[in-house]
Amino acid sequence: MKCVRCKKQAEVELKSHNAAFCRDCFLYFFENQVLKAIKSFRMFTKKDKILVAVSGGKDSLTLWNVLLDLGYNADGLFVHLGIEGFSDIAKGKVERFAKERNAKLIVVNLKDEGIPIPEVKKKTRRVVCSLCGQIKRYYFNMVGLKEGYDVLATGHNLDDEVSRLFSNVLHWKMEYLVDQSPVLPSEEGLLKKVKPLCRVTEYETSVYAFFKGLDFVDIECPYSKGATFTMYKKHLNQIEFSSPGTKIDFYQGFLKNLKPILEKREEKIKNRCKICGYPTFSDVCSVCRLKGYT
Repeated sequence: MKCVRCKKQAEVELKSHNAAFCRDCFLYFFENQVLKAIKSFRMFTKKDKILVAVSGGKDSLTLWNVLLDLGYNADGLFVHLGIEGFSDIAKGKVERFAKERNAKLIVVNLKDEGIPIPEVKKKTRRVVCSLCGQIKRYYFNMVGLKEGYDVLATGHNLDDEVSRLFSNVLHWKMEYLVDQSPVLPSEEGLLKKVKPLCRVTEYETSVYAFFKGLDFVDIECPYSKGATFTMYKKHLNQIEFSSPGTKIDFYQGFLKNLKPILEKREEKIKNRCKICGYPTFSDVCSVCRLKGYT
C-alpha cells in the first residue's frame, strides 16, 4: 500500500478518508485537520492566549503538542482529582511533558479545594463521572478567567463528540444538544471554549501520539468502568467499520442542519452563584454546594 501523498510505503490506512499515509505524511495530514478545524470554526489566532485542559491522556497531550508545534501561545492546566493510584501518575506525565516542551503548566489540586473526587463520591448519589466533569469544567473556566486567557481548549476528539451527540439524541436531551459545538463563545462569567480535535478520530489521535513518542497515561480512571459513553463508542465503531465516514457525516450533519435551529431556542444562564459568581440556573452553583456552602 502506497502513501497517497508521496507514494512511499504507507504505515496508516484511513478508510473514512479513502487514503493511506506514510509516517511523515500522516503527521502532516493530522496537523492539517486540526488547523482546518481551528480556522473554519474561528477558534483562535496566534495572538490569543490559549489554556489547554490537560489530563495526562493521549488526547489532551496530543492537542497541547500540536498547538505548540504550530506556533500557538498555549499553556496547560491540570486538575489533580485526588484519586489514589491514578492522579499522581497523570500529574507526573503532564509535568514531564511541560518540562520537555518548556511550556507553562498550572496545577489545581482538588484536595486543597476540599473536594477530591473520592470524597465527592461518598457525599452524593450522582454518577461520579458526571460530577467529576462538572468540577473540572468549573476550574477550567475559573482559572482561565482569573489568569487572563482568551480561550480554553479541550482534547475532545471526533469519537468523543459523536458519542455525546448519539447519547443526547437517543435521550433527546435538548439542553445538552444546544451546547454541543466545536466552539462555545464567551459570555459573562464564561470563557470561550473550543475543541480543535473535533475532526480527528480517537484512532488517528492514538497514531499521532505513537508517532510523536508522547508519554501519556495508558490506564483508565478507576471510576470510569461501565461508563455509558464507552459502550456508545464501541457500537459506533462497529457502524464506522461497516460504513467508513459515518461518524464525521453524523457530526457535521448535526452542526449544519440541527444546531442552527437549536440556537434559536437557546436559554441563556442569567443567574450567578452568590458564593463564587459562576454562571448557574440556581442561587448557588453545584461546586459551591459540594464544598458545603449551603
